[in-house]
Order: sequence, then C-alpha cells, then structure tokens
Amino acid sequence: MSKAVKLMIVSAFAFTLLNALVKELHHFSVYQIVFFRSIGTLVFTIPLILKKNISFFGTNKKLLLLRGLLGVISLTCFFQSLNYLDVGTAVSLRYTSPIFAAIFALLFLKENIKPVQWFLFFLAFLGVLILKGSGSNMNSTGLLFIFLSAISLGLIFVVIRKIGNTENPLIIINYFMIMTFIFGGVMTFENWKTPNIEELILLLSLGVFGYVGQLYMTKSFQYHETNIIAPLKYLEVVFTIIIGVFWFEEVYNLYTLLGVLLILLGLSYNVYLNKK
Repeated sequence: MSKAVKLMIVSAFAFTLLNALVKELHHFSVYQIVFFRSIGTLVFTIPLILKKNISFFGTNKKLLLLRGLLGVISLTCFFQSLNYLDVGTAVSLRYTSPIFAAIFALLFLKENIKPVQWFLFFLAFLGVLILKGSGSNMNSTGLLFIFLSAISLGLIFVVIRKIGNTENPLIIINYFMIMTFIFGGVMTFENWKTPNIEELILLLSLGVFGYVGQLYMTKSFQYHETNIIAPLKYLEVVFTIIIGVFWFEEVYNLYTLLGVLLILLGLSYNVYLNKK
C-alpha cells in the first residue's frame, strides 16, 4: 500500500469523526459550526507556519484563493445538508465528488483515465445510489446543498493537484481556514449561541479532526494522481454509516451492505489497476 493511499485512509477516518460531531451539534447554526471548525485548525497551522518560517502567503496566490473559496462553499453546503439528511446519506451523496474530480482532471489536467476506470467509477457511484436509497427520506433542499458540496469538492481535488508540490500543505490549509474563519465569523454574528464548556470542547475539536483530515488529504493528492486517490474518499461513506448506526441509531437494511460492497470493490480495484 503506497504512502498516498495510507494518508487518504487516515484522512477519511478523521473526517468521519468530524461529520459525526457536526451532526451532534445540530442545535448551533451552520455558520457558527463553520467558524469553530476554522479556529480549531488555525491553532495548529499558524504556529507551525511561523515555526518553520514558511512564506505565509505562498507563491500560487490565485490557486490558493480559489482552493479556499471552493472549500468554504463545499464545507458550508455540506454542514447545511446535515440539517436535512441523515449523516450516512449525506456523506454517501457527497462522495460522488470523485466522479466530478475525475471529469475535471480529464478536462483541465489532461490526466489519462482508462476505460475500465470509468466502469469502476460507475460501479462505486451505483453503490452510493443504493446507499442513498437505503437511508431516510430524501429532502430536496438537502439534496441541493449536498450536490453543490460534491461538485465544489471535486474541483478542490483538481486545484490541489494543479498546485502540486509547489506549496507547503500548511499554506494550502491555512488559506482555506482563514477564508472560512472570516466567512463564518461574519455570518454567525446575528446567529450566535453561547456554548457551555462541553459544547465548546466539541466545537473546538471540529478543527482538530478537520486539520488532520485536511493535512493528510492534501499530502495524499500531492503524492499521486487525482483519479487514483480521489476514489479512496469513498471510505468515509463506510466509516460514517457505521458511526451513524451506533451513535445516531440510524437504520440501514441489506441494500446498505450491497452499496458498501460496490463502493469498496470499485475503489479498491481502481487502485490495483493503477499499480500494474
């Protein structure tokens, strides 16, 4: 198993814990959650950037700003969707993003995608559709938010790949979090709810899990091609469904198992083909 694959698996699990906490904190506005999500990460990134004497603004400013903007859109829409959809369903639908990533990578990066890979992407996507059908009732507003998030996330994968190794991962994350901090801070001004100590700890931990997930995902994409690494994000679907069942008592039937199997088959065989 390559280093990039291992990094993406750890990233997927960290994001799973983040998703669960966002669902748990549903009584706070999405903007306040976005705001705290950024604080918990900036606590790590800014000191590390200063300690390592890294250029704070980076070199590819336009791409960094674009990645940050897309990140704000994707994150906010995803958190908003959790107010309308089960966490397992929302995450399942969000991870149609590797399909968009593969298409965008083909169009903008000219990355080669084998015909069999398209079939495997379709297989994984079919698994996502089965998972969607096995969850709770669909809400049109929730679906709108989740697909906006998925398309934005697909573009993020490509932008990170375009940036490549020219930027330190901390700078990429820092741009995203500073823009999230500003957006969340402004938007939460009229929707502020003062948390108690327990809620404050949970809110701040959003940034910790987000930092780990974001850092490892960024490094993973820098080490390998988008169309190979992006499908591994589907593992978050599996992790989240498991947590949804045991934490939020969400109910999934046998179709869920079939969906999970198709997703794992599609993404794992895609990685195997690219090792040959």
